[in-house]
Amino acid sequence: MIPTQELIRSFQGSDDRAEAALVLFLQERNAALEGLLDLTRHPDPDLRWWAVRGLSAIQDPLASSALAAALKDPDPAVRQCAGLALRNHPQPDVVPALARALSDPDRLVARLASGALASIGSLALPSLAEAARSPEPAVRIEAIRALATMNSEETIPLLFEALDDSSSLVAYWAEQGLERLGVGMTFFPS
Repeated sequence: MIPTQELIRSFQGSDDRAEAALVLFLQERNAALEGLLDLTRHPDPDLRWWAVRGLSAIQDPLASSALAAALKDPDPAVRQCAGLALRNHPQPDVVPALARALSDPDRLVARLASGALASIGSLALPSLAEAARSPEPAVRIEAIRALATMNSEETIPLLFEALDDSSSLVAYWAEQGLERLGVGMTFFPS
């Protein structure tokens, strides 16, 4: 196992060196989890980014909670890394944090949160329904985008409601979602 201080030195080197050190560190799952959780509170945003990157490889409730907390990190790159991790490994227990991230000033973070919420599916519907009615157009866009990509009949009422939105992007995503579901299409016998 690599001691945390040595890991910090490895993370401050080249990306290739940092990635190799992280792979070795992750072999000791419990020690890695503890060390990476500590690094999420480090003052250096690069170290926090590597901690979040490492936590993305650990399937554990503590890692999920830390990733959700990282969605509020002051550094946009750390928030983006957390959003990507949660999109790739969506966890229902982080729905509230992901829903809040739909209003992130960094639109990539918001987009990644939207993708994670879509991956979670019906458990995210109440939060997405609330976000779809937000006064902020950017939040509504990401909420409807998530609903449109879920391919679930449960989203139909929300997508219909969004067709009349003042934002053309919200209406576009609502149309896309309804089209994917085959709603409004007429089929003629041949």
